[in-house]
Amino acid sequence: MKYTVAVRTLCEFTAKCGDLDLRFTPSPTAQEGMEGHAAVRSRRGAGYQSEISLCGEYRNLRVRGRADGYDASLRQVEEIKTFRGELDAMPANHRALHWAQAKVYGHLLCEQQGLEEIRIALVYYDIAQRKETAIVEACSAAALEQYFHQRCDLFIDWAEQELAHRAQRDLALEALAFPHVSFRKGQRQLSETVYKAARQDRCLMAQAPTGIGKTVGTLFPLLKAAPRAGLDKIFFLTAKTSGRQLALDALATLAQGRGARPAVRMRVLELTAKEKTCEYPGQACHGEACPLARGFYDRLPAARRAAVDAATLDKTALRKIALLHQVCPYWLGQDLARWCDVIVGDYNYFFDASALLYSLATSSQWRVGVLVDEAHNLLERARAMYSGELNEYDLHALRQSAPAALRKTLGSLARCWRDTWRDQAGAYQAYDEIPFKFQAALLRASSAITDYLAARPQDGDSALQRFHFDILHFLRLAEVFGSHSVFDVSLRAGRAAAGAQPGRAVLCLRNLIPAPFLEPRFAASQAATLFSATLSPWRFYRDTLGLPENTAWVDVESPFEAEQLQVRVVGRISTRYQHRALSLAPIAQLMASQYLAQPGNYLSYFSSFEYLQQVAGEFIRRFPHIPVWEQARSMDEAAKEQFLARFSADGAGIGFAVLGGAFAEGIDLPGRRLIGAFVSTLGLPQINPVNERLRQCMSAAFGERCGYDYTYLYPGIRKVVQAAGRVIRSHADRGVVYLIDDRYAQARVRELLPAWWHVQLA
Repeated sequence: MKYTVAVRTLCEFTAKCGDLDLRFTPSPTAQEGMEGHAAVRSRRGAGYQSEISLCGEYRNLRVRGRADGYDASLRQVEEIKTFRGELDAMPANHRALHWAQAKVYGHLLCEQQGLEEIRIALVYYDIAQRKETAIVEACSAAALEQYFHQRCDLFIDWAEQELAHRAQRDLALEALAFPHVSFRKGQRQLSETVYKAARQDRCLMAQAPTGIGKTVGTLFPLLKAAPRAGLDKIFFLTAKTSGRQLALDALATLAQGRGARPAVRMRVLELTAKEKTCEYPGQACHGEACPLARGFYDRLPAARRAAVDAATLDKTALRKIALLHQVCPYWLGQDLARWCDVIVGDYNYFFDASALLYSLATSSQWRVGVLVDEAHNLLERARAMYSGELNEYDLHALRQSAPAALRKTLGSLARCWRDTWRDQAGAYQAYDEIPFKFQAALLRASSAITDYLAARPQDGDSALQRFHFDILHFLRLAEVFGSHSVFDVSLRAGRAAAGAQPGRAVLCLRNLIPAPFLEPRFAASQAATLFSATLSPWRFYRDTLGLPENTAWVDVESPFEAEQLQVRVVGRISTRYQHRALSLAPIAQLMASQYLAQPGNYLSYFSSFEYLQQVAGEFIRRFPHIPVWEQARSMDEAAKEQFLARFSADGAGIGFAVLGGAFAEGIDLPGRRLIGAFVSTLGLPQINPVNERLRQCMSAAFGERCGYDYTYLYPGIRKVVQAAGRVIRSHADRGVVYLIDDRYAQARVRELLPAWWHVQLA
């Protein structure tokens, strides 16, 4: 069996040395990189070949990749690198890596075409100056073969170790046993469906209620299917830290084995955000500022080997190994993503525009299985990933302290900025396109800032650099702007008729439908399963998330009985905005009557803090003897923990919370800690210009009938079901949920509620 490795991976593994240096380097965007490559190729002769697929073998190693270009008349292979700034400022270890890649491609080409010698050309193309610099070296085929063998010899021990690990891992996964004595009700159905979808290389959407053990119920079958499905990696992606820990705990349980089945040696890696792992906050990421960046690549091989020997690499274990070898924990984790079997991290590691795992999967041609936990959160998270915002206040503040070399450019940008909203009558306006002059001004400003920072890499984490990153993100989104997004301008309140104070306008490229961006992510996975307690109706999520047409769907049987939960619709009360004043006393009376009939802990949900405070005030005035505690705006972690601590098993009272907030999903209050909930809203998003624009976009993309439902109804009911799901957490739980609004009596609303609920009119 041969181990397959990409040319880039081989060279990074064997040729990178020296410091980690992440000082601002004005690298071209992906689009600029492609344009730069195209510009170089356009200058070549008619016989010039581009993107040549190459493959070679040495002992049990297969090396493959694509050479940028080959000129047969010159017998010259070219490795093209685009850049900005001064070529002489490029770090030496970057140059060494480029030469290594070029020479390996040179060897593979000599072998493919039977050449005895070849010219190796490193072609550096300056994006700003549109000028290329070629560094050429003539090499014999024998010398390149020797160089290639040297690279391979440095990697071969690692490759043999990886082959042995993969074989042992797959044998153990074939024999993997379910870690518990039996499946919970519904858990077997979920596991069997995940396994079948993985074997068929299909995407799956699984609606599975709380309490069946979704984490183990999805990880076990995907791991079990991995050997026969040929999966190289499994990515478990979550929206919250708590989801990551559940996955890590489940993987530890699965790896232990059960009965006569042996333990499974899997390499499990937890990826954590840079700001949460940095050992020297405030220090720049380069050898002159951070001791863990100095000589990073020299110490990386030993740290890497220690890490894969440890196998279980959660945040704590990874940090311990990194500090033992004096390397950066965050960047050690980034390297280990190439060598681990299961990677647990946030959604953004696979779905973001610059996602690490997606990039590695595509460049390395991995077969990957993806599990998306609490997948109902992916829609809003993906919209944020593919949206960008520029605040005029930041530009105004920057102009006050900008260096003289940039003042003219920033002043021109400020004038174009004001022109975008000069004729705008309202506080909010959406546009179908980005003004050409404004986009051109952003490009000029970006180019000027790039040149300025390229000459001053020591400036580090400055306000200028942060603003520039915002511009770059905005410009990248502008390159792919389409009907899935809008360009909108929001003006702060108090704008004068004749003009505005500096800092009034916020310009946003707002993504509304992330499907076009997520579609290639799902296409890059062999088996993707999205699971949640609330994924209904499935077509809403399939359409907006860009899932394939042949995506499978399963609504897993609930482990709970209808008798466990009393669901009562209170249709005599309207919670619409215009009726809220009339609703305060009836809601307060209803809550008190239920509490007095059955004292215990309850949660009462409202559509806004304002509504919450109105009902809470009425309730406290009328029933001062009943304990009450309220969610506040912007609660820190300590305040949230204090709020939840009031729900003790022997306690009694009513907590007031906002629907869709911190206490409406992702919290676990089993048994007597929570015996009921009141939901005084249909959960519909507020009708405002942004949401109305979203409705129009949904109607245009999916049909007029879908516009309202996709924008308002489905997201609203999803929040209601999530909140109600806090009440029944186990087979022993009993409770009551009141759905307070006359619209819950409508058939089209009732059919969106969980099938196991027995809904009664109160």
